[in-house]
Amino acid sequence: MNYETEVVDGRVATENGPCKTGIEELDKGLGGGISLGSAVLMPGSSGSGKTTLCMQFLINGAKQGKRGIFFTATEPLFKLTKNMEGFSFYDKKLIESGMINLIDLRIISERLGLDMEKYTAEDASALLDVLRDIVDELDVKRLVIDSVTALCYRLQTKEMIRDFVFKLGSSLAAMNCTSIFTSEVPPQVFQYSQYGVEEFIADGIIMLGDIERKGDLIRTFQIIKMRGIAHHRTKFAMNISSKNGIELAPLLKSQE
Repeated sequence: MNYETEVVDGRVATENGPCKTGIEELDKGLGGGISLGSAVLMPGSSGSGKTTLCMQFLINGAKQGKRGIFFTATEPLFKLTKNMEGFSFYDKKLIESGMINLIDLRIISERLGLDMEKYTAEDASALLDVLRDIVDELDVKRLVIDSVTALCYRLQTKEMIRDFVFKLGSSLAAMNCTSIFTSEVPPQVFQYSQYGVEEFIADGIIMLGDIERKGDLIRTFQIIKMRGIAHHRTKFAMNISSKNGIELAPLLKSQE
């Protein structure tokens, strides 16, 4: 491996600067990468590429020695891995070795005896404690929740949503864990979340969308905000290829 390592409190630290996503145009737009420990909200409609981008973020990190974890709340794990097998960047060995952990949040909820439809304040606190313990025990440096919308649905009130997301983001930041929370939004609608709360707590927003042009539906990508970073807000056309995964190119303005 070609990265430098540093031992801190008995653990191996492999990253001190920005968290590089490994997606070239994204890292350029962020001046090198996401600020270490940031919580980034990634809104997008169905099929916009949220899951693929998040998995590429984790895999690129794992290849540099940074342990990652993917919490799914919407898609069974066997479907997730099957859909990733067609990409060249996907490396099954990283999952088998534990460099990337895939965990179904519904199974955690069942084992904790939580109501699958509605969380009480005590339920939310118990889930939060488990997530923090997992990240700490595994020394995770990159985390994805797909999707935070499914969690917020169970939290019942905006106050509970705000409290849960804020506490989770603060805990992850304290552990230098950079996180991406995907958010489900309707197609071709400019909104960041279903509940209007998550975007105000997140350190950054990377929005995935689509536009229709001459009968084609084009995926789009745009950095909306990223605290502490002088970033561009250029809208990109986003392609997903089996060879490179996420590919970004500046979106040409329509001549019509």
